[in-house]
Amino acid sequence: MMKKYVLLALAAFSLTPFAASAGSGNDDKARPKYNVLFIAVDDLNNDLGTYGNTFVKSPNIDRLAKRGIRFDRAYTQFPLCSPSRSSLLTGQRPDVTKIYELQTHFRKNLPDIVTLPQLFKNNNYYSARVGKIYHYGVPGQIGTDGLDDPDSWNYRVNPKGRDKTEEPLIKNLTPDRGLGSALAWRATEGTDEEQTDGMIASEAIKIMTEKKNEPFFLAVGFFRPHTPYVAPQKYFDMYPVDQVPLPKEIPNDLDDVPEAALFTKPPHWGLDEAKRREALRAYYATITFIDAQVGKLIDAVDKLKLADNTIIVLWSDHGYNVGQHGQWMKQSLFENSARVPLIISVPGGTKGKASGRTVELVDIYPTLAELCGLDPKQNLQGKSLTPLLKNPSAVWNKPAYTQVRRGQIFGRSVRTERFRYTEWDGGKAGAELYDHQKDPGEFTNLAKDKNFVITVNELAVLLKKGYPEAAEQTGK
Repeated sequence: MMKKYVLLALAAFSLTPFAASAGSGNDDKARPKYNVLFIAVDDLNNDLGTYGNTFVKSPNIDRLAKRGIRFDRAYTQFPLCSPSRSSLLTGQRPDVTKIYELQTHFRKNLPDIVTLPQLFKNNNYYSARVGKIYHYGVPGQIGTDGLDDPDSWNYRVNPKGRDKTEEPLIKNLTPDRGLGSALAWRATEGTDEEQTDGMIASEAIKIMTEKKNEPFFLAVGFFRPHTPYVAPQKYFDMYPVDQVPLPKEIPNDLDDVPEAALFTKPPHWGLDEAKRREALRAYYATITFIDAQVGKLIDAVDKLKLADNTIIVLWSDHGYNVGQHGQWMKQSLFENSARVPLIISVPGGTKGKASGRTVELVDIYPTLAELCGLDPKQNLQGKSLTPLLKNPSAVWNKPAYTQVRRGQIFGRSVRTERFRYTEWDGGKAGAELYDHQKDPGEFTNLAKDKNFVITVNELAVLLKKGYPEAAEQTGK
């Protein structure tokens, strides 16, 4: 069953034209250059209308999905900001970048790597960044360059709005945790444009307006819904707190879960249901706030008549637990933390379709390189998604890999279209197997079930195929 995954787990990146209009030779004049609008949304999970959530209001991201392909099984390589972003933007997995935390810059380990935006810059695109693309500490580093990479850009903007200046007014439901990792919120006065993310949208539109007649790679990085969850009051008003639905929980859910799998200890950090609803309401309010800013960008693309030559990509650096298994935020290998929203809209391409294939954030670099006819001139560890952009149901046998670090050990997970299999410390600290066909909530760990011995063995082999660097380090 898993042989097809094993054979193609390390499928190489190939450069083939996306469409006839993209050209196939080396004549740049014959190939119309796509612009790229590259939208990153920090800590956004799949609680969106287009992904089936009927409670959260996300009309603009929903309409972007109608303009392109929505990937229903897209996964981060590491559910933490800097490791994920370093992987995506270099086209290398975390075991190559060696970025497992929030302090180290990837160029310390890969000084000569050509990043995704740098590739466009090197090929005569105007490469610009507004907001958070590489890692920033949030909220501490808002308004600074954070761990930015100067070689990637021609131009950078670091807005700072009233959400930053009003930090002392934020309510922290978990006061023993710093604001960047707390369940904390504020429903603020004023307009969208006074918030950092509103300013980011305005600055991005200004750049598109100024550069509409030349090829650009414009990276727009929104800070919310990363905690603290701050947005104007009107977005909170859309979500009456007593109506906020909490995720399903079952008694003794964690009895079959390895201790290493848990990030939030004790479950929910001890918050009662009322406070959890309060936190989740705020998270959803900031999603809808960011959705409005995404809508401004889409409207600008249309108003500036850029829709016919601008690829739009929307992605999040990882998912986000909002109480599943008692867990909050990221840094876990449960589905809600590993899975991300990913939408790609290509001019003249397939529209309004969804792909159920397992894809990864590391696939974005080779995809955009291929679509724009650019040669990365280096090995990329992802695989171009262009076959799925043409036909979302195309044959696709590549699984998705996600890892996380717990102190001195790693958890590593492989996701196929049916199963998630995870090993902690190579299995020495436990293993997990979930059958998403029957158990999408991941409530029943089948790793020790005798009926799934063959499946576990096959997936264990597949897991090792995805982490050759780790195997070399351990001698396995």
